[in-house]
Amino acid sequence: MRALILPLLLAGCAGPAVEMAKVEPVQSLAAWRTDAGPTAPLDRDWWIGFGDPALTALVERALANNADIGVAAGRVREARANEMLARSQLLPTLDAGIGGSRSRSVNPFGKAVEQSAAQPQIQAAYEVDLFGRLADQRSAARDAWLASQAARDSVRLAVASAVAGGYVTLLGLDARLAVARQTLAARADSLKVATSRVRTGYSPKLELQQAQAEYDATAQIVPQIELAIARQENGLSVLTGEAPATIARGRLDRLAEPALPDGLPSDLLRRRPDIARAEYQLAAADASLAAARKRFLPQLRLTGSAGAALSTLLADPIGIWSIGGSILAPLFEGGRLTGQAEAAGAQRDQAAFAYRQAVLVGFREVEDALAAVKRLDEQRGFATSQRDALAEGLRLATNRYREGYSPYLEQLDAQRGLLGAELSLVQIRSDALAARVQLYQAMGGGWSPQAIAAMPR
Repeated sequence: MRALILPLLLAGCAGPAVEMAKVEPVQSLAAWRTDAGPTAPLDRDWWIGFGDPALTALVERALANNADIGVAAGRVREARANEMLARSQLLPTLDAGIGGSRSRSVNPFGKAVEQSAAQPQIQAAYEVDLFGRLADQRSAARDAWLASQAARDSVRLAVASAVAGGYVTLLGLDARLAVARQTLAARADSLKVATSRVRTGYSPKLELQQAQAEYDATAQIVPQIELAIARQENGLSVLTGEAPATIARGRLDRLAEPALPDGLPSDLLRRRPDIARAEYQLAAADASLAAARKRFLPQLRLTGSAGAALSTLLADPIGIWSIGGSILAPLFEGGRLTGQAEAAGAQRDQAAFAYRQAVLVGFREVEDALAAVKRLDEQRGFATSQRDALAEGLRLATNRYREGYSPYLEQLDAQRGLLGAELSLVQIRSDALAARVQLYQAMGGGWSPQAIAAMPR
């Protein structure tokens, strides 16, 4: 009967009750608010769906060489070592040693005595995990290790998305530069026509000044875009772990638009590495709190040693050994253990709120990306129609001006409108593709926790 009562009494001494905040669970949505159209399974290497070998090579190079990924991998290694250290606390320790000496002394009879002595010894120690404190510490370390792996995968996804988004932006700048140069060539033709008409007296000098000003205004756009291209190339080079250099690339109008990723809101909890990281951190905080409360309980340690005493003064070696145990129960710690338990409880609250926030942010990012994809696709249709109408208007205005039926100002307005529409259309195309990249990242980028979950505990 006493054997049953004692554990119950000790369990009741497992530290003070730690007050924890009440964190409301996140209610998953039945469906996404925005229906962006047909969907398809999201592949882990989703960037291949854009159909651009240069983009694929760039992302793969970044995943292999990016410094942030290297730092995250180093943190995984550190967390793994901490897990091994916590696991080792559950096992006994075994040490071997040997001591030797050579001495000369005087015996009780007043004669000199010389001896050579040695004492080999093996020592063993073991802490019996009576109440599971060491097991809780090991669980906390393992969950922290798993969280570090999820954090590394989150960094990989962020780097891949940054490279893909930056690549789309670079192609958009190339397209804007092409539009600016084409427009500049058209402005040069208009300037020649205006110069000729002024010389022959068919037009006032005002038209020449207007044509020159419009040409100069368009010429300013070219170096601005070239500067943005250089900066974008430098940024992408750093993401790939290389010094700034020219980026090999394709064209914006040749990028494919892969199908949008499918999945319900409830699937998001298993598809985003940052949410998995927050979940593992919460589990680690729970285990750390349990271990902190169990530090109030007694600790049982067993020790033992065995060896032999060897000496030239002994005819035969003498075996020596010892075995013992100790129970250490905290009586007065000046509030140290209570403070540790309260700190562990506060860390658990932080982890719980962080997990809830990670889920909410995940839902919002997916909703934002879905809405962006749908609305930008709609906007692109209107922008294309506008561009076509303005292009036809410019053609008519140019013909009317050259035939002398309308002033140059009419053609000038048509040129300005078309330039703005073409630049806007390029920007919308680039934004629509970038929104898909953001959606793939928000959906978890095809990440799966199966590899981590399948690891033996």
